[in-house]
Amino acid sequence: MPTPDALNAASFAAAPVAFVPPTTAASAEHPNASPAAPPEQTLSVLHVVNGEHYAGAERVQDLLALGLPQQGCGVAFASLVRGRFGDCRRSTDTPLHELTMRGKADLRVVRQVARLAKQGGHDLLHAHTPRSAMVAALAARMTGLPWVYHVHSPTSRDSTHRLTNWVNDRVERWAVRSAARLITVSPTLTDHMVASGAPREKIRCVLNGVPAVDARPRHDPLGPWVLGMVALFRPRKGAEVLLDALADVRADGHDVALRAIGGFETPDYGEHLIDHMQALGLTDAVRWTGFTTDPLAELAKVDALVLPSLFGEGLPMVVLEAMAAGLPVIATRCEGTVEAVAEGQTGLLVEPGDREGLSAAITELVTDRLDYPAMSRRSITRHAERFSDTAMARNVAEVYREALGESCLAAGAES
Repeated sequence: MPTPDALNAASFAAAPVAFVPPTTAASAEHPNASPAAPPEQTLSVLHVVNGEHYAGAERVQDLLALGLPQQGCGVAFASLVRGRFGDCRRSTDTPLHELTMRGKADLRVVRQVARLAKQGGHDLLHAHTPRSAMVAALAARMTGLPWVYHVHSPTSRDSTHRLTNWVNDRVERWAVRSAARLITVSPTLTDHMVASGAPREKIRCVLNGVPAVDARPRHDPLGPWVLGMVALFRPRKGAEVLLDALADVRADGHDVALRAIGGFETPDYGEHLIDHMQALGLTDAVRWTGFTTDPLAELAKVDALVLPSLFGEGLPMVVLEAMAAGLPVIATRCEGTVEAVAEGQTGLLVEPGDREGLSAAITELVTDRLDYPAMSRRSITRHAERFSDTAMARNVAEVYREALGESCLAAGAES
């Protein structure tokens, strides 16, 4: 890895930075109203994010920007590239600086992030991916600021591309050695990071959280069952297994449809899924909605959520959103998912890749062998008790203050 001195070399020419000014809630929704003043900001955090997508991890970043000011934490974003995050985020009152990182090895952005951190008067940095962790670690060296790393999924098995996983895992292992704290989103991810060499004493588990919604059971007993799957569709999400299981359930005479919510990771993979659907004779039973900025609006159109992931889940936001909406969840025993779904109480769990098990679980739901209203009520209660966005923001703010307190102690010891 390059040294901080190397990063200051003249060869790293400054790339352009696009600043997206904040829009206050008052001007965006109620132009004549005065927004309620948040608590006094006692610290300021620069979140370093990738910016390409707007999926689960990005929704966490967005919700933190909305919730942290209520915990006394000012927030700004440094987005390494311009992408969907800037277009889709709800936290439009949070300053966003869009950088131009032209590849994973383009380290010119490190100087820009360091400059933004200093000019913005930020107290620490918060990174969310291996790439942003590398940038934050180097910028922290240049500025002397502490930084926090948020682990959203197991990097070593985040995709089906082994080389990419290996490279990202090595970058992450190098970067986190200098992190003041690591935040994991589930106990299983804590164990994963410890197994990867991260000191357990640096790790704090903060469960993901989502806002409460006006939840009520959706299923019409006289209508067909509509299952929903929400994802950035890619191989590890297991959509093929769900399509196979859906074909089996329909072949047994059950009137079940699927609403597939989200975009495809690549056009080629999208064509593959469409071909697979057609080969199974499911063209009339599956609706592909494409990318959406409002998954809750789509969840209101389904009776249950299915998440057939094969691997690589941290604590899926869509599972928490389904619970908040009162939807039972059928999912796989995949890492952090098991932390959210209470089997037999708020949903059902099957093994990853188990077509027959998934078919049986869907059949159990649609043949009324489960108490759907009770499962819906328990889902709402479980979300409120364990997975609120307010608790997530409060616990992250506590990690910040802990990291800053330790940093101040270390600085005092050196002086």
